[in-house]
Amino acid sequence: MNQEIWTRVDDYFTGLFAQEDDILKTVLRNSAVEGLPPYQVSPCQGKFLQLLIEIQNSKRVLEIGTLGGYSTIWMSRALGVNGLIVTIEAVEKHAAVAAQNFELARQSNKISLIHDDAKNALQRMINDGNEPFDLIFIDADKPSNPVYLDLALQLSRPGTIIVGDNVVREGEVTNQNSSDDKVRGVRKYCQGLSENLLLNSTAIQTVGSKGYDGFTLTVVKGDESTSHPVQG
Repeated sequence: MNQEIWTRVDDYFTGLFAQEDDILKTVLRNSAVEGLPPYQVSPCQGKFLQLLIEIQNSKRVLEIGTLGGYSTIWMSRALGVNGLIVTIEAVEKHAAVAAQNFELARQSNKISLIHDDAKNALQRMINDGNEPFDLIFIDADKPSNPVYLDLALQLSRPGTIIVGDNVVREGEVTNQNSSDDKVRGVRKYCQGLSENLLLNSTAIQTVGSKGYDGFTLTVVKGDESTSHPVQG
C-alpha cells in the first residue's frame, strides 16, 4: 500500500459520498491563493463531521482551529436555521480568509468566528458561563491539545461529542521518547482521554489523500463532566 493507492481510494469514495460543490472548491482555491497551508480536512472527513452533527442533531458546535473555514462550512451545512458554530482562529490572515469564505458560502449567519488565541477565547467563554456545546472539534496546534481538552470539557455536557484530529502523526504517536512537541502534545491528550473516567473514547487510524493519520472520538458521560476537567 502507498500514497497513490490511498489517494485513489479516497477520490473514489469522495465521488460517491462527498462531492465538493463549486462553493467548496472555491473556498479551497481562495485559501491556496492566499497562501494558507493545505491542512484542511479531506472531503470525506468533512462529510464525517457533517454526519456526526446530523446523527446527534447538534445545535451548538465548537471548532478549535479554523484555518480557511473549509471544515467549518461542511459542519455548518448540517445545522438547522437556529444552529451555531463558534470557531476560533489565532492567525489573523487565516481568520480573514475564513471570514471571506463564510460569506461566499452564505453561512455567516450560523458561524461566529473568533480571532484570538484559543486558550484565551475558551477561558473567556467559561468565565462568561456560555451554554455547553453539543459537538467539539479540536484541530489546532497539537502541543496545546491537553489544554484544549481541559477547557473544552468545561464547555461540555453529558452527551457532548469531542473529535480530536491528526493524532496518529504517521505512527509517531507510539514513540514515548519523541522530542516532537506535536507528538508529545497528542500523547498527553490521548492519555488524558484514557484516564478520565467521565469520558468514553476510541481512536481510528486513517489513510487517504491526507496521508496516514487518524482521530479520536469521545463522548462525555455522567452528570459531573464540567467539574472534573482533564488537567493540561
